[in-house]
Amino acid sequence: MADEDNQGSSRRTLLLVMGGVVGGAVLVSLGLGIGYMIFGGTPSNPSAEVEQIIERSNPQAQPVEEPMPEDELAGEGEEGTEGGVPKKVPRLAPGETVFLTTYYEFPGNLTTNLRGSRKFIQLGIAVSTQYDDTVMANVDAHQLALRSEILTAMSAFGEEAVDGVQGRTNLAIAIRDAINTKLEQLEGFGGIEGVHFSNFVIQ
Repeated sequence: MADEDNQGSSRRTLLLVMGGVVGGAVLVSLGLGIGYMIFGGTPSNPSAEVEQIIERSNPQAQPVEEPMPEDELAGEGEEGTEGGVPKKVPRLAPGETVFLTTYYEFPGNLTTNLRGSRKFIQLGIAVSTQYDDTVMANVDAHQLALRSEILTAMSAFGEEAVDGVQGRTNLAIAIRDAINTKLEQLEGFGGIEGVHFSNFVIQ
């Protein structure tokens, strides 16, 4: 009789322990599942939410295409059928067409003597465009030839010519024109719209 009581109590103890383990595992799994459903998963994209809010508040906002200048229209007419001219990349915004600007920075600095001076100029140069990636791929592919053109344009300026904001603007325009001329010779299209100085030193 005592043996049966011992076996019964040990069985109950075993069942209680197993029930506790199984019950605990079920509760932990349930908690993890609920936590994942509430806090897990893919986070929402804030920019997509903003776009949805804008669309709801102004459902009639459509990108408005501005007429292209005649010189760009002429360029498209000449090469548009061949597909040789890169296209500008629009960035959608309510009410107006805004173009995405792409930048490319030439590695290192470019250094040359100033015309008629013992001083030299050292520049860090980046270029920008609103055309597609073809323009920057062309710049990267012809980097050595373009660096030579940039150095030639830099050496044409004297110390007084690069002094002040207007001098830097004139230098940037001259470099842009030199780059576009070389790209037109090599690829049939320039496309560089801006030149930016990340470093500008005269010594």
